[in-house]
Amino acid sequence: MKLQNLAILVALVPYSLGFPHLANFPEYRSLAGLSPQEVRAVARTFSSVPGAQPLPPPISDTSAKLVYDAAHPYQPDHPGDIRGPCPGLNTLASHGYLSRTGVATPAEIINAVQEGFNMGWNLASFVTYGTFIVDGNHLTNLMSIGANTTAEDQLTPGLNIHGNFEGDASTTRGDYYFGDNYSFNETLFDQLVYAANLVGDGMITVESASLQKSLRINDSIARNPTFSFDTPRYLTAYAETTFPLAFFVSNQTVDTTINATLDDARSFYEMHQYPDGFYRRQGAYDFPQVSAMFDMIFGMVRVRPGRNEGVNNFVVNPEDNGSLCYAYQRQTNLTAQLYPNPTSELETAIKANLVTFYKTLGDPEL
Repeated sequence: MKLQNLAILVALVPYSLGFPHLANFPEYRSLAGLSPQEVRAVARTFSSVPGAQPLPPPISDTSAKLVYDAAHPYQPDHPGDIRGPCPGLNTLASHGYLSRTGVATPAEIINAVQEGFNMGWNLASFVTYGTFIVDGNHLTNLMSIGANTTAEDQLTPGLNIHGNFEGDASTTRGDYYFGDNYSFNETLFDQLVYAANLVGDGMITVESASLQKSLRINDSIARNPTFSFDTPRYLTAYAETTFPLAFFVSNQTVDTTINATLDDARSFYEMHQYPDGFYRRQGAYDFPQVSAMFDMIFGMVRVRPGRNEGVNNFVVNPEDNGSLCYAYQRQTNLTAQLYPNPTSELETAIKANLVTFYKTLGDPEL
């Protein structure tokens, strides 16, 4: 009872300090947009404030192995569990490679995508920190893989925050402009099926995945006046087009030669579940591998970074070269914009995380 009373008192700290709108502030929620006084108020309610933490080491074994095993059974979401726009992270949470709550540290996410999918360490680290610095909580070192609704029916943002890292023309998630950018969209999956039947003999191939991405982009250009394809979305849109082939095929070869079935793809995209007896790929899928497939898909789609200026008026951005270095600069500048006046503790954590993000660049070919 005493612990329960203490928890209640801690939750009421923002009230006593004049910030009732920040009561029950989630520990995984970004601190962007808060004043220094508000940051200090909510920080007093956090159970722990470890700040920035180092990168985890790469996994030592990158061979194919059974990942839908007894230690990682599928469990349906429980009330309060968070899922979001990334079917891969959703699946990892549903199988316990990530916390089933959908809240995790950057290190936990990097480890999970390596263990569960054999994503390469450099790629995993870059994507994770590219997201975390703009969507995560720098003081608690936590972030949400999606969105959840608080008791006050307010949407608590995480990976679903539009324009920070998540973006338009997703494979099976709608554009933010149309109201839901994180839930499975059956109409968009039907488009994936259409492309597979038209050019892939009923399978997801490089050609069919490229066709579906082209259809998605053209539809967004035609109907979404705010459609944005700026970097990093330019990079992640093409990269995610390779993911059903790279990660959603059991025992995929090192050079990613096996096509994906639509049934297996649905299992990930909609159900957030490994198919029975699923093995992760053979060998890590890192910058060199994604770069090769990226080039193949871009060669078929050929849409460069840019954005709509009104419906059906896509304007290429000549200053956006679509490189990882450009993505790093963009995310770094955005982080500075999100935190114009951080507290000293928050500034220390942000700077350390930006240094870590820089280290993740490694020696990419993109």
